[in-house]
Amino acid sequence: MHAVPLAVLALAAAGARAQAPVPVPAPSAPLAPMALKPSTQLTPTPRGDQVRQRPILLQADELRARPDLDAVAEGDVQFRRAGTFIRADRLTYDSPEDLAVARGQVRIEREGSIYRGPELQLKVQRFEGFFLQPEFEFLQLGSGGRADRVDFIDSSRSRLTNALYSSCPRDGSQDPDWLLTTSRIRLDMEANEGLAEGAVLRFLGVPILGAPVLSFPLSDDRKTGWLPPDIGLSSRSGFEFGVPYYWNIAPNRDATFTPTLLTRRGLAGTAQFRYLELHDSGQLQLHLLPRDRVAERSRHAWTFEHDGNRADWRYKAFLFRVSDDAYWEDFPKQIHSFTPRLLPLDVQGERVLQTPFGPGLAYARLLNWQVLTAKDPTAAIVAPYQRSPQLGLRLEPTLPGRLHGVLETELNRFTRPSVGGVKDDALTGWRAHALGQVSRRFGSAGWWLTPKLTLNAASYATDQPMSDGARHASRVIPTYSTEGGMVFERPSRWFGQAMRQTLEPRLLYANTPYRDQSRLPNFDSADRDFNVVTLFDDKTFSGIDRVADAHQLTAGVVTRLVHAASGAELLRLGLAQRLLFRDQRVTVPPAGQPLTSRVSNLLLDGATSLLPGWTLDAAFEYNPDTRRTVRSNATVLYQPGPFRTISANYLLTRGLSEQLGVGWQWPIYRGTARPVGASGGCGGTLYAVGRLNYSLQDSRMTGLIAGVEYDAGCWIGRLVAERQSTARNRATTQLSLQLELVGLSRLGSNALQVLKDNIPGYRLLRDPHGVPPPIADPSGP
Repeated sequence: MHAVPLAVLALAAAGARAQAPVPVPAPSAPLAPMALKPSTQLTPTPRGDQVRQRPILLQADELRARPDLDAVAEGDVQFRRAGTFIRADRLTYDSPEDLAVARGQVRIEREGSIYRGPELQLKVQRFEGFFLQPEFEFLQLGSGGRADRVDFIDSSRSRLTNALYSSCPRDGSQDPDWLLTTSRIRLDMEANEGLAEGAVLRFLGVPILGAPVLSFPLSDDRKTGWLPPDIGLSSRSGFEFGVPYYWNIAPNRDATFTPTLLTRRGLAGTAQFRYLELHDSGQLQLHLLPRDRVAERSRHAWTFEHDGNRADWRYKAFLFRVSDDAYWEDFPKQIHSFTPRLLPLDVQGERVLQTPFGPGLAYARLLNWQVLTAKDPTAAIVAPYQRSPQLGLRLEPTLPGRLHGVLETELNRFTRPSVGGVKDDALTGWRAHALGQVSRRFGSAGWWLTPKLTLNAASYATDQPMSDGARHASRVIPTYSTEGGMVFERPSRWFGQAMRQTLEPRLLYANTPYRDQSRLPNFDSADRDFNVVTLFDDKTFSGIDRVADAHQLTAGVVTRLVHAASGAELLRLGLAQRLLFRDQRVTVPPAGQPLTSRVSNLLLDGATSLLPGWTLDAAFEYNPDTRRTVRSNATVLYQPGPFRTISANYLLTRGLSEQLGVGWQWPIYRGTARPVGASGGCGGTLYAVGRLNYSLQDSRMTGLIAGVEYDAGCWIGRLVAERQSTARNRATTQLSLQLELVGLSRLGSNALQVLKDNIPGYRLLRDPHGVPPPIADPSGP
């Protein structure tokens, strides 16, 4: 019989009755071959009667069929029903039993999984049956393997016997770089769980992990079970080995418990609990070392973070406490703070108000500090004041004539934290202050002018006598200011591209009368940083306690180059300077000096990304009297392509510090090009990563992160060393080793967060996998 392409048969369709194969007449004209292709449409999964009513689509070179009874297809057979696609040399289908038997180069696809082998028996609708000697592939994970047999229990569960699993090449041309062998694997897609019995993990032919039972997730979804071990080396704690256990409590709650062995100190434990409710979210972290053999005492740390809102209320908390002053040096990985020696206890809440005067905000806060001392006396820090409590009200009253008003009033009690168990003799007490502003903006698209009147009032009640012997004092200080500016634009062309160039002059006049404040306490005022933002502000000092007398004019100009089509800013250059019409007598103790120069330092800043791959950002403060740069900050970033970045940062504060920082991620060796998922050997890519901080003033290194990453395609190896200076002659060194098996998990210490936080422009070599993702939001998307 001559084989011809057959039309699609609907075996489940009612009304057709035949007792013998029906020949297909030859068409009058040649027809294009029909093919069954995977559907790209998103359709709901059929259920119940919908499944039974769905047709079977069958195509082959030769077909013999009895509708509602059976069918035999031979030669390039393609079969589809209810999301299952089968391809084989020969296939028989028993309609009453819904049983498909396929032999010879069988391939089956379903929900991102592909199986290939010599023989398949499957009850299609129930997806129940077996596959002999299959090779399998999980497209979502980019991995697969082979087994002696796969038993399909249903559409979600299956069992593999004597299986091999890897994301490296499985064509037999070479041994995979990493291989997981098991006597039996049970897969449950619905529960997102794989359970391997008699599992042995080999890397480069060497067994590195074995377990009688090994549980692992089948996707990036969260699953309860043991996570890969954390391995590290520290100069203070020795070899560190921890095995985390992850508990998926609920879609919006989870916990992780990590018992850890520190060879120098003993057995420690870490616990983390996370939650994400409809109105509240946060986490609690604990670190406990019951018996530190080095310090000969128990040590601990705990952190609590919370953020919530209900109706018009919003509240948040950040609490961080450790057991002793040396904790930040001995356990730097447990100090989750930008100020490791200054740990906050910060609780605050606020509520939006609608008052007869206009919208407002009421707030309350409690802020305390734990100050950690250092053995080096030159590294002592001054403890900031605590607010216990801080109560405030902010209003934006509705005013006539397009006037804009702001009124803020606060009541604070300032106390001092103890340092090393000792409190200093600084003034403490209460302060109530009110800050009111009235302004009016004039202008249009090309110019603006805003006059403003500010009133700063404060009243004090101190626990100790002030310098004049009094315990109560008050003052009221007004400030008048006017700010204005203009924007000019013109079309331009740079590097053959249409641009818009702007010129933006700006002026600020401020006048504040002199009021003697030398006898008043200073709880929160300090000199502000000298930059564009602070220059064009009528406040010279931060905080409330000191208000600088001023009669001054600030002038500045900025020019920008903007891409005409995208609006991206490609170049910015600006300069600004302040002119004083009289001396500034009010200073911030203890080191403040009156300003007598009529011309302030000159500020120049700019940024550009005109050159492809290059980004430059710099700011300079120049003293015209000494003709020297007082401060400077310059950063250059070069990124010519993915996984290639070099950055350098120079920071100078004359007389105080001079720092140089360099960061990098760059390929230093590239073998024969191989696709992702290929085996490594010498065909991978070796990257150098790191960051160096160096004090030019002290001629010493203050911080170093250096390491290498090797991307072999189906696995990634990382070796990172981190050295952190804790005093002039002391430092803490940590070594992290991580092996990432693509499609399985990561083994060892997680150095990725350190690299992302410290190397500008750093990119992951592969998308994250094998770690618990963020917990689900119960409120939905």
